[in-house]
Amino acid sequence: MVAGRGLVVSGLNALRVGRFLQRGRRDSAPAVSFSSAAGSHKEKLKNRQAELMSRGLPKQKPLPGVKHVLVVASGKGGVGKSTTAVNLALGIAATDQAKAVGLLDADVYGPSIPRMMNLKGNPEVSDRNLMIPLVNYGIQCMSMGFLVEETTPVVWRGLMVMSAIERLLRQVDWGELDYLVVDMPPGTGDVQLSVSQNIPISGAVIVSTPQDIALLDARRGAEMFKKVSVPVSSSSVMHCLSFSYHKE
Repeated sequence: MVAGRGLVVSGLNALRVGRFLQRGRRDSAPAVSFSSAAGSHKEKLKNRQAELMSRGLPKQKPLPGVKHVLVVASGKGGVGKSTTAVNLALGIAATDQAKAVGLLDADVYGPSIPRMMNLKGNPEVSDRNLMIPLVNYGIQCMSMGFLVEETTPVVWRGLMVMSAIERLLRQVDWGELDYLVVDMPPGTGDVQLSVSQNIPISGAVIVSTPQDIALLDARRGAEMFKKVSVPVSSSSVMHCLSFSYHKE
């Protein structure tokens, strides 16, 4: 008779119990290696996915003649983003008149720069088949608003918008610029990713109004730029604009 763990067994049952316990001891060891193998497989799969994603991303190429690119973005529309972009470009030029500054309106659906910079007309084309920016207040400007009528809606799908952004970036004769300020469209969509992944960006300014919903969207915009490795200064993450209304 065999006694073990409060059980009394004998004969054939004792032999079966002994084999069962022995098999359990043998099978317990591979469980750790299986878990380790599963973790290793997940790590390899994660690294493989990251490698494939990096292959699909476009390689960043600097704009010829442009030293620094500054983007002005917002998570929500109507918060004063274009006003901030214009004031930033004019402020840089006024601070150091030796600096050459350009302003690109990347909001294809709702361009605001032509009116804010008091510019009209179609850009001329250089001998190299590049569009020549329109200039006012010493700032070189390019916008989709120069290529379509002010009241004409741009009804395009994503691929056409990406093609337009590529042309506004690389088929423009910017000359030699110290700073190019880019007025981005609101949100965190295709245009933001296309610009961030195609050209090196020196910094981003996130514009918001003090409302909680606007600030929430602004935080999303800041996180988006961090994910694509665009530096966002802590002092410019929340550039809040407050408006006061009064009755005459």
